[in-house]
Amino acid sequence: MSNGFFQIVNYPKGSYVIVEGKKEAHNFFIIRQGKVRVTRENQVVGEDPNQLLGPGDFFGVVAAMSQHAQIESAIALTDVSLIQVSYDQFGTLIQKNTPVAMKIIRYFSMKLRQFDSTITRLSFRTAIEEDPNQLFAIGEYYFNQKNTLHAAYAFQKYLQYLPNGQFATQAKLKLQTVNQPVAPPPIDYTKFNRAYGDNEMIFCEHEPGRELYIIQHGKVKITKIVDSNEVLLAVLQSGDIFGEMALLDNKPRSASAIAWGEVQLLAINKANFEGMVKAQPQLATRLITLLSERIWTAYKQLANLLISDPQGRVADTLLTLVEKNRVKVIPKSTYNFEIGTKDLIKMVGLSYPKDENLVLDLISKNKFIKLDQGKISCTDLVELEKLVQAFRKKSQIDAKIKKRA
Repeated sequence: MSNGFFQIVNYPKGSYVIVEGKKEAHNFFIIRQGKVRVTRENQVVGEDPNQLLGPGDFFGVVAAMSQHAQIESAIALTDVSLIQVSYDQFGTLIQKNTPVAMKIIRYFSMKLRQFDSTITRLSFRTAIEEDPNQLFAIGEYYFNQKNTLHAAYAFQKYLQYLPNGQFATQAKLKLQTVNQPVAPPPIDYTKFNRAYGDNEMIFCEHEPGRELYIIQHGKVKITKIVDSNEVLLAVLQSGDIFGEMALLDNKPRSASAIAWGEVQLLAINKANFEGMVKAQPQLATRLITLLSERIWTAYKQLANLLISDPQGRVADTLLTLVEKNRVKVIPKSTYNFEIGTKDLIKMVGLSYPKDENLVLDLISKNKFIKLDQGKISCTDLVELEKLVQAFRKKSQIDAKIKKRA
């Protein structure tokens, strides 16, 4: 059946609509009638493994739009009627039903912030604080690092948002010390095109967000201050979108964005966002694809944290790198990771060199994982996948035993 643009599909009670782990998932679904339960065998920290959905709700978007394997199963609790949308029809969905598309984008933004908060809390043992007072602390950090450009930006933003704040006097004195004005340079928010010089701060973590950005030219570093250290989270390039979470959910920035070389950006604010989404569906398609990829990655990170054996987390991280690059997992398929043990240990969140023996022991026990001239490779991806599944199953059994005890 079809509604003229999208296919209408019906499933009887008790049937599976999507299955966790299924690869090459090209469609997502919007519920017209009935109820659906979404479940996850591979649970993640802070996520309800069972969700009940009804008319107007959607599922399967992450896998369809990121073109990764399904991260959930969906079972019809009643006879259900669904709108089936393929990943290449998202632009049409925006034009025909902008509110539904916006609902998906906003939900994804909220989910991604939730995941990011959990990952930060578990990985860095700290919580994301949504407090503009923290702008002063960011300024202090950069001031002590003798990075006057970034320090001035943070102090100026602190005074802009909290002119009578408890640190206002100190912020003004610091700005005088580095010979910078109290007020930041004015921004013309009616102009979409922005240019930034090398090392110029585009926005600072904890600063209220009002725009998202598309990189037209150049590179942008995404950083965060954690335990008095500046952590590099990502380096974005031409075509990438950033800053979307603050724009969509009205929350402060969760990280800072800094120009890496000369940068040209397209800025989109809250006032014109929905209109631009409708006028330029390719923008929303790009945004939802980006959000889907980020949610998939965050999901994999959180699922990794539930594997109790550190060696299992190492093996799972290797498999995630394979999946992230969309390499087919078939018997005897090989993959060169182009990273060494030190890089891998850092990716898992373990300590180098203390935990290096864990990786070396994993390699020695599994002959399909190789270390050649300092680089890791795999000679059979199916065996790697089986190894990860075994570690996951053991962790699930251990969790059940611990729960009963």
